[in-house]
Amino acid sequence: MKRLILSLVLSLTSLQLFADVAVLIHGYLGSAHSWQHSGVNAALVGQGWQPAGIITPRGLLPAPVDAAANKFYSVELPSMGPVGLQADVLRGMLGLVSQRHPGESVVLIGHSAGGVVARMALVQGGINPPKALITIASPHLGTLRAVEALDETDDPFPISTIKELFSDGLYDVVRDSWAVLLDLVPERPGNLLFWLNRQPHPPIRYISIVRTGPIGMGDELVPAFSQDMNNIHALSGQSEMRLYSVSHALQPLDGRVLVELLAEM
Repeated sequence: MKRLILSLVLSLTSLQLFADVAVLIHGYLGSAHSWQHSGVNAALVGQGWQPAGIITPRGLLPAPVDAAANKFYSVELPSMGPVGLQADVLRGMLGLVSQRHPGESVVLIGHSAGGVVARMALVQGGINPPKALITIASPHLGTLRAVEALDETDDPFPISTIKELFSDGLYDVVRDSWAVLLDLVPERPGNLLFWLNRQPHPPIRYISIVRTGPIGMGDELVPAFSQDMNNIHALSGQSEMRLYSVSHALQPLDGRVLVELLAEM
């Protein structure tokens, strides 16, 4: 009888998700709530993951959570700031996660520019290495959309004033985002992505969720080859890949995919 009970306990344990803590990192102009609004959080909760809170630059907004449960945090980053600044903020947040959950494994999940920020944090070091990094539609090799946004807002007076009047605030938002947009232009010698993509990365599991778009070339913002971490010089051949013909924004599908990936870890 004791052997039967022990066998049942071991069987139930083997069905649990092994990634104890997931950290959700939003992209450019996103927020910690992007995961909730897109339906990703609902998919995680539906599989037993518990929201543990939101981490902001000012500290943690905790949520009650069972200490033994798999849990996830959403972070709030200054997404219009340069990638290096965002990575510094993220590293502090990951330090807080490590303090709250010593010995538990962590998986970083970054959408769009959030995936690049997560990689920068890993390269900078000073944090406990996570079990894995999952990126969703991230511009690891850059995107021409960043170049276009910079060009469209590089205007002298009075053209800049006229554009401000007719853009419903978007013109000012883009101009205030120049720092991060400059970091996300296609990699070339001398820019941030060229440097980042040639730095040693920790030996963890890397997974690229790639938006192929209707003809396999990528979504409306980031080409498919830029989303694939196998094309990063320092990670060539080291990333797993999942392909989906959907748009750039977070959506319920991402939640279902993440549940499957986390269950494998």
